[in-house]
Amino acid sequence: MPTSPKKPATSRSGRASRPDGAATRAHLLDVAGRVFAERGFADATSKEICERAGTPMASVNYHFGSREALYEAALVEAHKHVVGLDELTSLAQAPSDPKAQLRAVLTRLVSLATNAEKPWGFLLMLREVLAPSPAVPALIEQAVRPKAAFMLGLVAQTLGMKPGDAAVQRAVLFTVLPCIAMMIAPRQIQAAVLPAATTDRDAIVEDYVRFVMAGLEAIAVAHRTEKSAPKLKARS
Repeated sequence: MPTSPKKPATSRSGRASRPDGAATRAHLLDVAGRVFAERGFADATSKEICERAGTPMASVNYHFGSREALYEAALVEAHKHVVGLDELTSLAQAPSDPKAQLRAVLTRLVSLATNAEKPWGFLLMLREVLAPSPAVPALIEQAVRPKAAFMLGLVAQTLGMKPGDAAVQRAVLFTVLPCIAMMIAPRQIQAAVLPAATTDRDAIVEDYVRFVMAGLEAIAVAHRTEKSAPKLKARS
């Protein structure tokens, strides 16, 4: 039975895209991310982005609908540069023990945080942290929330608790924020204030993982103690 021809893909503007449209969009997004990282959202123009990308002036609206939508897409892409959800999921698939899975994820996060070579996404995320834009809600829904849900599930399994428990959410906060701090803290400040702490990257990774896992174990023990206390009182 003959099959009907496939309809051409469409951009956000609703127009049909050429076969090379996906490649052009990806190239434009990469260039835009670099320009936004260098200049910030307010000072980065569609004209400069298109000139540097070697694309027509209408490319931003054609592929993304607006400069604002392009910035949202660049922010989501920047968050993937820090670490992608697919990468986190892949790291957690190998070991069967939740604690081992969490160790693998933490090792990767700290390795990224202490890596001297950083893509443009790190600088763009730093700009956004220091001066939040109207694109924050889109960033949260498309990039932050899915990764947070993943981390909540993994930490909850490690603690033997539920992802919605306040203690689990605090634990994720305590686990992730130091990594973010290491990512955005200027290297020269770290070297000047804590020179011995920054000389051995492998040791930073190992000690951080030990630190977090010990803290989570302490939280789990405290939770089990608090949970059993009412039962003991009821029996006495």
